[in-house]
Amino acid sequence: MSALICGSFAYDTIMVYTGHFKNEILPDRVHMLNVSFLVPELRREFGGCAGNIAYSLKLLGGEGAPMGTVGSDFDDYAEWMDKHEVSRAHLKQIDNAYTAQAYITTDLDDNQITAFHPGAMNYAHEQTVPTDGSVTLGIVSPDGRDGMIQHAAQFAEAGIDFIFDPGQGLPMFNGAELKTFIEQASYVAVNDYESEMMRERTGMSVDEMAGQLKALIITRGPRGSIIRAGGQTYEIPSASPTALADPTGCGDAYRAGLIHGLQQGMDWDTIGRVASLMGAIKIERPGTQNHRFSMDDFAARYKQEFDRDLG
Repeated sequence: MSALICGSFAYDTIMVYTGHFKNEILPDRVHMLNVSFLVPELRREFGGCAGNIAYSLKLLGGEGAPMGTVGSDFDDYAEWMDKHEVSRAHLKQIDNAYTAQAYITTDLDDNQITAFHPGAMNYAHEQTVPTDGSVTLGIVSPDGRDGMIQHAAQFAEAGIDFIFDPGQGLPMFNGAELKTFIEQASYVAVNDYESEMMRERTGMSVDEMAGQLKALIITRGPRGSIIRAGGQTYEIPSASPTALADPTGCGDAYRAGLIHGLQQGMDWDTIGRVASLMGAIKIERPGTQNHRFSMDDFAARYKQEFDRDLG
């Protein structure tokens, strides 16, 4: 199975303020806020949901390519993708836009102030899902609103199974639109907060959502995840990370595990555990595309974590 990973590409500029925002922002002056933070630590990471998922899927040996829109400043990211053998065949450059950018400042309490510029992501709808048989599995992850709507419809019209992964893009859609995504998708992957938001907006229970899908996957952080498929509920334990360096991108790594498991025809117990281990491996490293492993190492760690062989 060849996967098409629809979603965003972004540069993440991450800055660490070695103080506490609460000491610099006066509650009675927030209506006239004008503050500056000295940030001695700064790093620039390659990110975006499609880029992150594709990177982790490549580590697993999965077959797939990301599809997204990028800006005129994409050269460094393109070089990174080539270095790690991630396909750029389905990227479109928008010459009059920047690649999406996130500027994140974190204080010592792990509070964050983020500014996000969507840039080229706003042109995601100009990309079209191929219908020539080269794609047999898809995922619609956070991207431009129109792009997410169109790509889901295109997957459905082509009869291609896909995962709907709304992530931080979920608030862009009302209940009727979310119901349409559920009707079109084969799988839905959300965290526990997002599942509750979907339930409130659609008026559908978790049972009703799962009943329309091949699988509903709900992640719960350190409490593991739940997969509802074929009338069964699979309780997936979390894997144990060796360090808690950075949770950013763990959900994308998890979804790469889902795609790989589906491509390999694994059962849901195994798919969930592969995805869980991917999330744990990612959280051990800062950034979203800095984790590394060989498949032999992955299989050995899978055995250690879950007391079973990776089948």
